[in-house]
Amino acid sequence: MKTLIMTDDNSGIKHIDLSKFGLKMMRMPILINGEVYFQDENIDFDKFYELQENDADIRTSQPAIGELIEAWDEALKEYDEILYIPMSSGLSESCNSAKNLSLDYKDKVFVVDNHRISVTLKSSVYDALNLVKQGKTAKEIKQILESEASNSSIFIMVDTLKYLKKGGRVTPAGALLGEALHIKPVLQINGGKLDAYKKCIGSKKAKKVMLEAIKHDLETKFDTHDINDFRVAIAYTKDFESAKIFMKEACEYLHINPNNVEIDQLSLSVATHIGPGSLAITISKKVR
Repeated sequence: MKTLIMTDDNSGIKHIDLSKFGLKMMRMPILINGEVYFQDENIDFDKFYELQENDADIRTSQPAIGELIEAWDEALKEYDEILYIPMSSGLSESCNSAKNLSLDYKDKVFVVDNHRISVTLKSSVYDALNLVKQGKTAKEIKQILESEASNSSIFIMVDTLKYLKKGGRVTPAGALLGEALHIKPVLQINGGKLDAYKKCIGSKKAKKVMLEAIKHDLETKFDTHDINDFRVAIAYTKDFESAKIFMKEACEYLHINPNNVEIDQLSLSVATHIGPGSLAITISKKVR
């Protein structure tokens, strides 16, 4: 069987790396002041953050069904089957839309819903590529990835409550009070949904809380405590220098070789909802 792995650009995999990995990618539309944009095509990160900080009306959307059909039909001319790994169904309807559409492609297209996004989603793509090399079918890989869904952790510090307020995740009064008190919320992806983890006063405290949370998960959540069994990454929106500093702090706290930690810029779809200046730390257990 010739199997194609497909994902969406929430994974953080760069478009220039697609041919290297043998991947296909669905584009996630970003609506800015009523116009449609696509990451790395007709808008770059700098321009996006400029518009965001100038209070442009920015919303996220899902790939058009027609584009998904066209992509699958074209790919099946070359491949026997497709494994599509989109962002979590808990954060976007795009996963459920793809699952419903795949019913028309019986035994040809398999859609994974393992509640991942961003760096943890990318880890699932890496696992899928390795499983293809081992001779696994798309159906088998789907079952493996979904059974391993909970074997990741992600904690995110939001620099401002402004964009969570826009998305309706915090009330205007709560956002105003939070800004006055310099509250830096720490969020987590839990069961595929974005949940509050802890409210911290200042970024220094928030980073400490994230490191403690990751260490706690490493010691209690997984069936292995060896850091080499995980992919570790620092993720950020806009501020790369802060991400580098946080990576150094994380490596010292968790006793990790910096060469084994990636720094990823979060996709524009994610940045729309959490804004610039956010930091995250993630761990994803590698599929054996």
